[in-house]
Order: sequence, then structure tokens, then C-alpha cells
Amino acid sequence: MAVDLSFYKSFMAEEIRDEGRDEGRTEGIAQGILLFLAQAGVDVSDEARERITTCGDLDTLNRWLLRAPTARSVEDVFAEE
Repeated sequence: MAVDLSFYKSFMAEEIRDEGRDEGRTEGIAQGILLFLAQAGVDVSDEARERITTCGDLDTLNRWLLRAPTARSVEDVFAEE
């Protein structure tokens, strides 16, 4: 008996995989931002933590990630937003 694996090669399956990859990237970058801030001793409010962890825009997260290592406050990360 042959198993139909055509779904795994379909456009829909690829789209689902891409969404999962993007979600994984955003989660990883958000964790990186929080780690940089923790290492620097920057206090991160619950509101700021949620803003970082729920952001789904890779460009925004990458901007924040670049700012995080030199930030003295969470506001430094969000500057110009």
C-alpha cells in the first residue's frame, strides 16, 4: 500500500513550513534582545517584554537587536519607533 505524500510537496505545506521558520526566527531574535538587556542589567518591564516577544516583524526585531548590546534602558532599544 502506497502512502500519498503529495501534501508535503505542495504549496500549502511549504507555506506552513515558511511560517514556522519565520516564527522561530522572531522568537530567537526576541530572546537575543532580552538576553543582551539582561546581561547589561537593563530592567525590562512586563509591557516592554511583551512588546519584544510579540513583535512579528523581522526588520523591527533586527533593529532592536542591533541596539540592545549598547542600550542603557529599554527606551534606547525602542528609540525612533
